[in-house]
Amino acid sequence: MPLAHPVRSAVLSLAGALLLTTTGCGGGPAAPTSKDAGGAAKGFPLTLADNCGQRVTVDRPPKRAVALDQGAAEIMLSLGLADRMAGTATWTDPVLKGLEKENAKVPRLADRYPSFEKVLDAEPDFAAASFTYTLGKGGVAPRERFEKLGVPTYLSPTDCVGKDNSGDGDGVRTAPLTMETVYGEIRDLARVFAVPERGEKLIAELKSRVVRATAAGDFGGVTVLYWFANAESPYMAGCCGAPGIVTNALGAKNVFDDTRAEWPQINWETVADRDPDVLVIGDLTRRSQSAESAAKKIEFLESDPVTRNMTAVRKKRYVLLSGQAMNPTLRTVEGVEKVAAALRSYGLAK
Repeated sequence: MPLAHPVRSAVLSLAGALLLTTTGCGGGPAAPTSKDAGGAAKGFPLTLADNCGQRVTVDRPPKRAVALDQGAAEIMLSLGLADRMAGTATWTDPVLKGLEKENAKVPRLADRYPSFEKVLDAEPDFAAASFTYTLGKGGVAPRERFEKLGVPTYLSPTDCVGKDNSGDGDGVRTAPLTMETVYGEIRDLARVFAVPERGEKLIAELKSRVVRATAAGDFGGVTVLYWFANAESPYMAGCCGAPGIVTNALGAKNVFDDTRAEWPQINWETVADRDPDVLVIGDLTRRSQSAESAAKKIEFLESDPVTRNMTAVRKKRYVLLSGQAMNPTLRTVEGVEKVAAALRSYGLAK
């Protein structure tokens, strides 16, 4: 997800630390888990040996989890865990349809990155994030700050497996992302909350949707471009992130598949030279950069002298996706479905 990289100072107050220590990050109703004869949750403590380079141990299923990015929040909500969530943050879009009532039960700590103190006020016993930046300098707080206070953290493997985040941008893919990594995140979180059967059910549903979406047409030879945000220095998708999952599933071609950068900023002259058949554009509700909404993007495309003569613009071949569908989340499946439907509607299926 292209980031605004805000500068944040997150200084832990002594009062907050004492509160967390005395409460033990607890509170809330008991988690519904199976228990052994000693009263402990079966299978716990649970250890994930390698979560983005860190060993994560959870002593018991969380009762007050915080989801620091929308992707993590929607996985938890889809697993039926609203009653065990103490807060969410960093949203680009309205919540996934069907989850509105459950989402309304969970406090929103902030639309963007909450301060560390704000998160601690929720008395969390587990924190999950979708992006390395969220649990790093400039985001909410580094993982170490949570873990020093006894709060286990989980980072989505979609932002670290086969990816180099050492640069200043949104990272570089060293290997193409696949939905299997997304399914792995769902499976991990389902295990952490002691609801593995719910995880497998959700994964099966998502796999079935991909099969249905890709069975109704061959789009080989169709060229597409993915524009997430920003009109002045637009973020376009490289080959191998979530848009790559969509493109590869449909047999189409991303006009910028020659770069492994996750979201490189590419000038409009280069975009016009590539002249894609279809423009897949992010329809975001956040307000951190220019041209966030699809309406603003289309207004720019149809008025700018460099872009208005592009094939996709002249023929109005637009596909509108949520930011979450363009990020590596369970809603990437939504991206496969919507792009496939749009390409069929434009008569581009073989």
